[in-house]
Amino acid sequence: MAHQRIKLYQGSVSECSYLESRDAVNIYADPHHPDPKSVYNQLIQRGFRRSGEFVYRPGCPQCNACVPVRLICKEFTPRRTDRRNLKKNSDLVVDFRPAQYTDEYFDLYRRYLSDRHTDGGMDNPEPADFERFLLNPWGETLFIDVRLNGKLLSVAVTDSITDGLSAVYTFFDPELQQRALGRFSILQQVDLCNLMSVPYLYLGYWVNQCRKMDYKTDYRPQEHFDGQYWRRFEPHARQPVGDPTNSNLTPKGRPSGSQVA
Repeated sequence: MAHQRIKLYQGSVSECSYLESRDAVNIYADPHHPDPKSVYNQLIQRGFRRSGEFVYRPGCPQCNACVPVRLICKEFTPRRTDRRNLKKNSDLVVDFRPAQYTDEYFDLYRRYLSDRHTDGGMDNPEPADFERFLLNPWGETLFIDVRLNGKLLSVAVTDSITDGLSAVYTFFDPELQQRALGRFSILQQVDLCNLMSVPYLYLGYWVNQCRKMDYKTDYRPQEHFDGQYWRRFEPHARQPVGDPTNSNLTPKGRPSGSQVA
């Protein structure tokens, strides 16, 4: 399929969510592109990430700490901790469903945010917030629905693209942290990739000095995007990191058309 051109926009400066005392700037794909589904695959494959209705990548002038990561699913071998997780959760029923709003999903989402994001601006969502954040105007989204005796325990939100799945968000019953349902959901997405015969699970950004991102390198083998190419990640080798500021923007952040390769 031929590559399509898409305008990119530079966002405003904000406080970095991952590293202290740093500013962050994001580059956003044009949300008004006439055919967003046709470019979404290209964007994810070029290191972009979806958050709600926005598709973005970091474009911080003095920092390239955010590294896009994807897991090579067919070569993945569960570790001992993964096997324990699967055994612990062997009583659960997993289903793959088209993304949609339901009162049941929203209730679990609301309880999860109230527990995990107290006073963070996300802890009192409305149904429209659920739809805006989790449903996808750019392409096809699946909910990995996890239940015990019919009761909903967890939902992993994942976008389907041509060469894999892109993990977007997971929310689960906050009273069941001992089940490690977030990790369980990653393993289910790996299984779904293999079932669909697609090679990659895109895990978003890894930040070397951010502890809450450490879990992403537990899933191997994986590749990291250096700004031009996806390269096999060697945990003990020094990784070349591309310049994320190559944003195809004209000076002062004015958008210009750019082909996403």
